[in-house]
Order: sequence, then structure tokens, then C-alpha cells
Amino acid sequence: MRSLAPHDAIAFIESRDLAQTLGFLTKNKKSNSEPKDFSFLKNIQLAIIIEGFEATESSKTEENSGLDLMPRFVAVAETHAWNWQTISLVKNQMHNFIVEKFGADTEFRQFEKDSGRWFEWIAKDDRKAFAFVEGGRIYFSNNRDSIAKCLSVSNGDTESLKINESLNKAYSTQIENDAAFGYISPNGIAQIAGNMSILLAFNATESEVGRSFIISVLPKILQNTTREVIWTATETETGVQDEISVTINVDSSNISRSSFSTSAIFDSALLQFVPPDIFIITRYNLANPSEAWRDLLFAVAQNADSQYRKVFIQLSNNLLNSYAIADAEKFLATVDSNLLTAHFDAENEKSVLIVTFKDAEKIKESITDQINFQLPAKVFGKAKIWESEDRQISAAFTENHLILGDSESVYECLFAKSGGRNFTQNSFFKRFSESKATAVTFGVDTSSFENLSAILGIEKLDKDYTSRNYLTETFLTERSFERKTVSDFGFIGMILEKLK
Repeated sequence: MRSLAPHDAIAFIESRDLAQTLGFLTKNKKSNSEPKDFSFLKNIQLAIIIEGFEATESSKTEENSGLDLMPRFVAVAETHAWNWQTISLVKNQMHNFIVEKFGADTEFRQFEKDSGRWFEWIAKDDRKAFAFVEGGRIYFSNNRDSIAKCLSVSNGDTESLKINESLNKAYSTQIENDAAFGYISPNGIAQIAGNMSILLAFNATESEVGRSFIISVLPKILQNTTREVIWTATETETGVQDEISVTINVDSSNISRSSFSTSAIFDSALLQFVPPDIFIITRYNLANPSEAWRDLLFAVAQNADSQYRKVFIQLSNNLLNSYAIADAEKFLATVDSNLLTAHFDAENEKSVLIVTFKDAEKIKESITDQINFQLPAKVFGKAKIWESEDRQISAAFTENHLILGDSESVYECLFAKSGGRNFTQNSFFKRFSESKATAVTFGVDTSSFENLSAILGIEKLDKDYTSRNYLTETFLTERSFERKTVSDFGFIGMILEKLK
């Protein structure tokens, strides 16, 4: 399918067998209904080609607005069917799907051209969709010119992605169990970085200085440190494994390897402070946290313009303020190699940081002055607890451990330890605690998958199947970093859910 994609495509995704890709998403799901039979899709190959993105302003409320990114894409399906069967598929199933999304008053027309048949749909709000059928192949897009560009590749007038040797090498390592494969080119990284920075800046702050800083720094960091991105989705016994491999430029790779080396020792006692039903927990394993922090700041600063570099350095110590830390570098210099962050809710309003410290008095100096350590501490078992004046923030010292964050969550951690009901009883405890990754995250996914469930034919989920767990591991190697996530539906499920 790479031979059908223009050489300058910024991203490419392929499924070699749609029946296999969709079929394994339904395996081992707790459903009272039989999943759909996807055998009719057997051997159908699908490629999604991303040519670029367009940022459009969207109104969220009357007072606020944000930016959305709309991809210019082409989906190419090789059906291996007769031409009349393929045309029937577009005129019926595809047409009905688009009319359902666009509305019953959608304008539709079809005509013969370019040695095939074109189909066009135009909604009343001017949304458009296009399809082209050639033999048993379907091209579908939100941009007619994008299809024409792919046809130029098919006719041999334009080079395809097969000239990309790096992509060819990555593609050749695909194993048969891979349900999907994805690639982002260096040019793609540049475009995505630029659009991401605009999106993030526009949605993150109303400050012109803040927006300018994000737009200036983020693209340079990604472009200067990242060469290409490879994604694969694989079926495993425990779910769908999404693996993202990011190739790093040599200079930045050298910094990462020395700065983000891991420790072989993990104080599993930290997990005894975490409730078993925690929403999200991440463990960072850094042999030298303060060195990693300094080099990370250096990497950001060296990619910022001089006018923003000074601003960033001044603000850097405030980057951990959400955990009540006033001086990030001083804090990281006084803690052990493993740090836990625990989030108790989806809104990230209730969270704590749990660490093993080296010097209690020095670490107190790094904590926000909202907590007055000169006042008498409260006692809870072996723990000494200091609170802010409004009792919203607490710091609990117990032996050589510190729990720091919002007060309610701090006490929940202390109860987990004293009551014996904690993360060590979680089914993911062994995999989480034994992970050798630089960062490992366990989380609960409560996202709605109603549309996906309908697509897969598992509408009637068991009443206990209201949330799904996932585990993500991030590894740093000599020339890349790899991120592996195991979940029920994976990235493919997220894409399908967006079809609603």
C-alpha cells in the first residue's frame, strides 16, 4: 500500500487485513452479545494517508473558543473484489454512512472520469466528502485534490513512499501479528509540531506571551530532537499493544542516554501508600533525578529564542507547582531515584507526589511557603503532617517517605498504608513494580466507547465492564525512546470511536 501514497505524505497508516484488525478488538471483551462477523472484510487492505493539517477555530462556549486540527487525508482500500461489487459498496454502505453524518439533505452526485468513477457528497454546512473507484480499489477523502495526487502516484507520474528507505526498513520488520502499522516522516514531524504548538498555545492560555513562547519553543524541540516515528499495533494475551518508537537525533540521544539512565533499585514500599483503585499512577525511575531535570531544561532552553530563554529559566522552578513544590531543582536533589505521581480523578484536581527523601529539612525548603513547617505537626500513626492555612495542601512525612499534594488525597494515601488495602492488591502490581522502564503508568480508562461497541457488535457490555485498565511503559535507548501501551481497544479503537 506504500506504493499508493505520495512520497511527501507526512503520515501513513496501514492494516494488511481489516478482518483481523477489527476481529481481535472484540476478543476477550465481556459482552452479552455475539460480536460482529468481519469475515467479509478478510484480506481487504486499508491505508490512511495524511497529507497535512488545517487549524480551524471552534467555539466551545460563548466566552471561550479553541482550535481544532482537521487532517487532509486519503483512505485507500484494496478490496480484491470485482469493480461492480466495489461500486455497489460505495453507492450503498458508504453512501448511507456519509448521509447519516451529513444529513438527509446531502447533495450527492457521481460521474465517470480518470478511468474510474467519482462520487461527491456535499452537506448543507458545506462539509464535503469524495470517493473514487478504480477496479477493486476505493479512494476516500475530505479533499478531492488529495485523491487526484494519489492517482498520480498510481499512474507512475509521482514518486511514492516506497522511495523512503527508512520507512522500507521499518516496514520490513513488521511481524504477522501486527494488526496495523504507522509512520510519521521528518517533514510530518515538522508540520505536526507546528500545528500542535498552535493548538496547545491557543487552548492552554490567553496570554500572548505564553502563546508566543509555546509556539516558538515546542516545534523547535520536536524538530531538532526527533527524526521519525513508527507505530505498530499487536494482539497480545492481555489486550492490544500499541508500540511507538521515536528515533532521536544523535546529539539529543547522547543527552538522553546519560541523563535518563534508570536505577536497578525500586522501593516498592512507596506503592503501599497508593489505594488499589487509583485512577492513574506513574512511577519515574531516574538514577539521578536532578541531573535529568537540569538536562531537560537545557534541551528546552537551547531550542528557544533568546527572548524566551530567560523567561523559561525564570519560570522553570515553578513547573512542579501543581504538587506544591516551589523549587523543583532543590526538591529533586533531595529525593531518591523513584518518584510516584498519583491522580485520584479524571480532572487531575486531586493528586499527590510520593518520594523517598534523603534529608527532611532540605526537602522542606523546596516546598511551597503555603505550608508553615514552624507550626506543630499533626500526628497520624507514624506520620507527621503539616497543612496549608486553608487546609487544601498537605505534606506528610512518615519515616523516610514524603506524600505531598492536596490534603484529601494525602490522607487517602496514609489510610491505604495503615489499613493494608493498597496498590499491592491491584492485579497490575507485579507488572508495574517489576517494570524496568524509565516511566511506567497504570491507569483507568473511563472513556465512552459506545460508538466503537456498536461498530464491533458488542453493544451489550457486562454491567461490571464500565472501565478499562491500561499499562504504559516508556523506555530510552541509545537512539530512540519507545512507548508501549497495553489496553483493551488501543489506538485503533480511539480512531474508530471518532467516526461517530
